[in-house]
Amino acid sequence: MGGFFNSSVGRKVAMALSAFFLMFFLIIHLAVNITSLFSANLFNEMSHFMGTNPLVQFALQPVLILGVVFHFVMGFVLEIKNKSARKIAYVKNNGAANSTWMSRNMIYSGLVVLAFLGLHFADFWLPELNYKYIAFNPEEPTRYFHELQEKFVPVWRVAAYVAAFILLGLHLAHGFASAFQSMGASTIRKKTLQTFGKAYAIIIPLGFIIIALFHHFNHH
Repeated sequence: MGGFFNSSVGRKVAMALSAFFLMFFLIIHLAVNITSLFSANLFNEMSHFMGTNPLVQFALQPVLILGVVFHFVMGFVLEIKNKSARKIAYVKNNGAANSTWMSRNMIYSGLVVLAFLGLHFADFWLPELNYKYIAFNPEEPTRYFHELQEKFVPVWRVAAYVAAFILLGLHLAHGFASAFQSMGASTIRKKTLQTFGKAYAIIIPLGFIIIALFHHFNHH
């Protein structure tokens, strides 16, 4: 296993697998949150299930957190390795001419997304831990919709979410195709994957942006 992660191919495959896992999670996360746009009751029911189901709380949630940490740590490792390789090849190769701005700056968009995740955890995950395991409040199945709306009252938070999701979209636009290439996708499928990746990178962040703006302007 150590040899696998020490190889360039092994690191890229591990990075791709963690990316697929996180991209799948984003779809599930958006599917739950998008219900808040048209049904407070449905959103409360789904959130209550996700927030109280033992499998979700004590099995899937730790795996998700591990996946996030692994993805970013592996991303930093790959960036360091790539920078070392670029220094050696710099005289022979003009990186700016052979790669996109986003591909050269994935580490920075990743850092912004990581900072946003810190804000997101502070907004939703930590209050949940406090509510359930520190304050030991009795569970209220109808509290989730109101709590979501309250979070998006401040303009600064909405602006932070919008900016973060725009950068997440740019990060995904490059990362989606890169993940499939790392897994050995054929050249024939490359164009299809790029098209699908661009659609994913637009739809998912846009969905979250719409949710933030909707609750900001429709708060009661």
